[in-house]
Amino acid sequence: MKRTIAIVAGGDSSEYHVSLRSAEGLTSFMDKERYELWTVVIHGSDWHACLPDGGQAPIDRNDFSFRYDGRHICFDYAYITIHGTPGENGLLESYFELIRLPYSTCTPLISAMTFNKFVLNQYLRGFGVRVAESLTLKKGRSVSDDDIIDRIGLPCFVKPTCGGSSFGTTKVKTRAELQPAIAEALKEADEVMVEAFMQGTEITCGCYKTRKNSVVFPITEVVSEDEFFDYDAKYNGRVSEITPARIPEDTAERVRKLTSAIYDILSCRGIIRIDYIITEGETLNLLEINTTPGMTATSFIPQQVRAAGLDIKDVLTDIIEDSFN
Repeated sequence: MKRTIAIVAGGDSSEYHVSLRSAEGLTSFMDKERYELWTVVIHGSDWHACLPDGGQAPIDRNDFSFRYDGRHICFDYAYITIHGTPGENGLLESYFELIRLPYSTCTPLISAMTFNKFVLNQYLRGFGVRVAESLTLKKGRSVSDDDIIDRIGLPCFVKPTCGGSSFGTTKVKTRAELQPAIAEALKEADEVMVEAFMQGTEITCGCYKTRKNSVVFPITEVVSEDEFFDYDAKYNGRVSEITPARIPEDTAERVRKLTSAIYDILSCRGIIRIDYIITEGETLNLLEINTTPGMTATSFIPQQVRAAGLDIKDVLTDIIEDSFN
């Protein structure tokens, strides 16, 4: 019999529509001869399965099931593709742990840690991973512009500590831009991260591991037409994504080894994608870790899978079946 798979999308962040596009991508990639696929959309208290006729069926949150056409449909596995809360920060993972439903992403603790950029950076700094100098600001608490500039310098980046797709992120070049940038970031989250600017080559590298396989994908170089790799660059074609990246092979090997090591340090699960910037002297600096990376046809991970000569259908099957072996 086919396993019944929930592709869980939506969420409560500005990345809601990006997540729905990732769900479409995953539906097109997965092995339909092996799996019965259902898209489940979560938005606030509205949890529903998307039906073939365009309708919706409410999810019973007691066991994450629903009824359709005389059937009581229970899932064997949840593939989470929510970018942001509650699917990327450990909340949904905790729910699936409680009801004992296997899922595709990291554990609740690691999901929460990787979602908070500041916490993640300080944790990995203890393992010798290089990160930019940064500080955090919480809503309702103020830090003077002088204190920020003295510690972080200009230019700098102001971003939500928890969030993705560069929503609320600003590259700040002058003192006058600092407070408006903080206000913009606070629209997305209650905590803001101010991070030192690093000049260099931006790259990203995907990885997944199962009991049978350990795979680090080819590295992608990211060349944005904008000031940085913002939402417009990511989703409106204002970027060149070059796979494999145009970097020396010894540097590429260090990126692959570091990506694999971070995966193991955090005991990650499923596919992750780690973003770096290579600064002067071929120095590797961590930017962030994505534990539910985008999965549209043009997203980084499908690109890297193709560049590795792999079939993404087989990669996804490997990840799903690892929960049952």
